[in-house]
Amino acid sequence: MEKLVNKINSIEKLKNPRFIKPILINYSQDNVEKKWEAVTSHDSVAVLLYHEDKKSFVLVKQLRATVLNKNKTNGMMYELCAGIVDKDTTNAQIAKEEVLEECGFDILVENLEKISSFYTSVGISGTHQTLYYATCRDDMKVNDGGGLADENIEVIYIPLDESKEFMFDESYQKTTGVMMSFYWFFDKKLDSF
Repeated sequence: MEKLVNKINSIEKLKNPRFIKPILINYSQDNVEKKWEAVTSHDSVAVLLYHEDKKSFVLVKQLRATVLNKNKTNGMMYELCAGIVDKDTTNAQIAKEEVLEECGFDILVENLEKISSFYTSVGISGTHQTLYYATCRDDMKVNDGGGLADENIEVIYIPLDESKEFMFDESYQKTTGVMMSFYWFFDKKLDSF
């Protein structure tokens, strides 16, 4: 059986981008005219999901072409369940929908706890992300997750007692959001488990 290989086939300039727009920002700083190349893109939400029955964090693993472009041998990323803010509803509702779509758990919007919001990719886009926390259980699982048809997302469980080791094991490529939210959990929630 042939093993599937992830690789960059080509890179080309976008003519009609769907999710981003390259821009040149002309601005003044201390009365000095400056320029900065940037990209406008959607804001996002992300969810630190803790599975009470499995005593594990629920992450998603997926191929990121941008990472594969930098690391030609491995573009797979461990991430929080997340999605872009691209519809007219609350960020919490979008977060709930992303948990269902990517991880298969039907959580209540009221059970989402806002951790914080912050700016990401500040050197290129300055997008705003809102980070939430929620718990789930086996009885809340309504589908296998996996995201949309073209996403190919794998649901991953990181046991709580292995999570600190996971955070600093560089063989697992992960986002800063994963590490920041784990730290938040250890500081704010760990005593209740």
